Amino acid sequence: MQEAAERADEILDKTFAAIKPAVHWTHGETTTGSCDVSRRRAVMTMISPERRGSFLGVVERHWKAEGYRRLGVNRSAKGPATYFETPDQFRVRLLVGGNGQAFFEVATPCVATSPVSPPTADTVGPNYAGGPIPDPDIRSDFWSKPHPISSEAPPTSSHDN
Repeated sequence: MQEAAERADEILDKTFAAIKPAVHWTHGETTTGSCDVSRRRAVMTMISPERRGSFLGVVERHWKAEGYRRLGVNRSAKGPATYFETPDQFRVRLLVGGNGQAFFEVATPCVATSPVSPPTADTVGPNYAGGPIPDPDIRSDFWSKPHPISSEAPPTSSHDN
């Protein structure tokens, strides 16, 4: 389970590295089942309704480039989501919930049972792991704008505030 959890963390790390401009995020809850682990992250950057489709598009393009297979999509304006599976059968999900907060989850396939340590990646912004995660509170000069993305390239700064 620990190795599978580390692989889930790697999937999340690569996904967040592909999001440009970068967003603030925190660890979510880690859960274990009888033979699986789920790792979660919540985005603390506000993503405007007009930019949510673009945000999902950035993540989907990355996942497709990694060879992930799309399992499904929810095109709801209130709670859009996309679901993929990696070649090694990890299930990945991106859901955009209330107030434009994006939630990522990676669920492992069934693996040998073992203790699982918390994730070790440093968050971008405060780490709310182990407690309630507040609504997103970081404004981005790119992701929070109240109009769709034009043909202009996004800014290249590593972290918008």
